[in-house]
Amino acid sequence: MLINTPRHQLTAFFNRKEIHYGWLMVILAFTHSMFSAAAMGVPSVLIVPMAEDLGWTIGELSAPQGLRLALFGLCAPLAGGLMLRYGPLKMVKFSGFLLILGLFISIFTTEKWHLWLGMGVFLGVAPGLIAMQLGSVIASRWFAERQGLVIGILSGAVATGTLIFMPLAAWISDVWNWRVALALPTAGSLLSLSAFLFFGFDRPQEINLPAYGEDEIKPTPPAYTENFVLLSFRALEIGSRSYIFWILALSFAICGISSFGLTQAHLVPFCGDLGVPFAAAAWLLAVIGICDLIGTICSGWLSDRYDNRLLLLIYYGFRGVALIWLVSTDPTFVGLTIFAVVYGLDFIATVPPTVKLSIAKFGTEMGPAIFAWVFAAHHVAAGLMTVFTGISRDLIGSYIPAFTFAGLVCFVAAVSFIMVSKVQVENRIS
Repeated sequence: MLINTPRHQLTAFFNRKEIHYGWLMVILAFTHSMFSAAAMGVPSVLIVPMAEDLGWTIGELSAPQGLRLALFGLCAPLAGGLMLRYGPLKMVKFSGFLLILGLFISIFTTEKWHLWLGMGVFLGVAPGLIAMQLGSVIASRWFAERQGLVIGILSGAVATGTLIFMPLAAWISDVWNWRVALALPTAGSLLSLSAFLFFGFDRPQEINLPAYGEDEIKPTPPAYTENFVLLSFRALEIGSRSYIFWILALSFAICGISSFGLTQAHLVPFCGDLGVPFAAAAWLLAVIGICDLIGTICSGWLSDRYDNRLLLLIYYGFRGVALIWLVSTDPTFVGLTIFAVVYGLDFIATVPPTVKLSIAKFGTEMGPAIFAWVFAAHHVAAGLMTVFTGISRDLIGSYIPAFTFAGLVCFVAAVSFIMVSKVQVENRIS
């Protein structure tokens, strides 16, 4: 009988309560994505104490940080093919193993090659194998309705996990040291990985459920048997035929430049240049993280109801204004807090409408795999921005040119959505 196992007993409980099991999948994916993202993001806030402890420069420490972000994005296309070929459960298991290995190497770093291997390679590859892909797959497989809301919730987990644990890690680093701070995402990753593997399923059909919002159980699509690399490049080939794909990739690259690539590694040092204490600057990242969760969930809700092109135009425009304001004034800590709220609400609010456009254009199975390539553009650009911002800071002694550049290209992303045909998108969505 199905209910002889604990996870199927949990399925029966959800059925009795008339709560769709897909919402538990959202909780499991949110928790694991949050701690996985925390493992990738926490090292960025530890640059200053690591530099003081190990005697390395900001530029030397920024380079592995940039590699981590770039690998995180470069793995996304492979994640699309891997998810199609092996399913979410196996991919979460493999990613979780690499993640925990990378954290342990990072905790015991004493040489630069340790830093490059642990923080640069493993902590980039491991989260990259699931990244935004896990959320888009769960949304497309488990939900026929509320897809945008689900994408918003799970997208918020990534940025919130990256940012909200940073101030806590900074505080732990101040009280003890940066190595102890890395224990936080390590413990969380172990617990969330165990829960996902114990209670998760690949599809609702495995437990005889229709997708949320549907009355009938649809047949399970035929299993993909191709090599996952070929699947990934088939998705790219399909996507590259459409100019909408290229607009999404360009705009999402700009999203990476103006979000993770800029503030994740460099907002705290930027605040240090302004005389803001380290712990206070780190808490600004928490404000961004909390506001990001609110903003991204709201963005998901809006993307189910309004024109996704218009939403993206507004999001990129507001982000550009916020960044230009930041470097064109001499902000106080109150001003920085206001910036953190406005910027945080828009931090990755771009994800739900971008994923929705991808699924609308390319379908529920191939759409997430094609979005993986769009996401790759995001984090490759973010990685390059992290490196060059650090180099620029070392050479010029100021962050103003980098922040100004990020703000200006946001306006380019905003204008690009005027080129997306309303008729084509609406026909696909309907």
